[in-house]
Amino acid sequence: MSEGAVAVVTAGLLVIGDEILSGRTKDKNIGYIAEYLTNIGIDLKEVRVVADDEAAIVEALNALRARCTYVFTTGGIGPTHDDITADSVAKAFGVSIDYDPRAVALLKARFQGAELNEARMRMTRIPAGADLVTNKISVAPGFRIGNVFVMAGVPAIMQAMLDEIAPTLQTGVKMLSETVRADAREGDVGTELAAIAKTHPEVSIGSYPFFDAEQGPNTNIVVRSRDAGKLAAAKQAVEQMLVKVRSALAAGRG
Repeated sequence: MSEGAVAVVTAGLLVIGDEILSGRTKDKNIGYIAEYLTNIGIDLKEVRVVADDEAAIVEALNALRARCTYVFTTGGIGPTHDDITADSVAKAFGVSIDYDPRAVALLKARFQGAELNEARMRMTRIPAGADLVTNKISVAPGFRIGNVFVMAGVPAIMQAMLDEIAPTLQTGVKMLSETVRADAREGDVGTELAAIAKTHPEVSIGSYPFFDAEQGPNTNIVVRSRDAGKLAAAKQAVEQMLVKVRSALAAGRG
């Protein structure tokens, strides 16, 4: 990416919308954004979901932007009265908001020079000092102000905006990951995994139980690190531990 790489770059995600909290709309953006950012070397550290409420949006946005390299928001920049994200972001940054000539021009071109009605004009209101984020699907732009990127909630539009944003982001060293199938229950390996984690403090080790249709309860062990050598050493320790655990389990059953 264009700004070079550092050790760790972090992000927060703010999902905005009453329809998400009510369950009427099922969020499809969180997983996509998390995977997208991981793949380019940005750690998603926190996700918040808030209602279409100005005070809640301002509080959450200010908290996230203070502790993350970047903040991404989805939802609430459409044409209806309850789309208040742009106004809330302006309030969080302490700036004014008004119809942006660049956004107005984009929408007028989209509608072949026709006069924009009040609803469409709402989508041209941009906080002072913000840069526009291109929307190649429905034209109405998102925007960036400070370290905050404001995107649409519609998944296809959000994804197109994220593609536009990504080349401008500073990225970190990518997290490497290896998965080891334990062929043992999580409880069989928990104590041993804790010991390995203690001796490999710069490696993240997690256990994730699942049910195998043939073998029954099982566990995947996921080892993560930005250092390939440390990752390999920890994975080897896990594999050696599993050999011993399986042997002990087999002896116990015998």
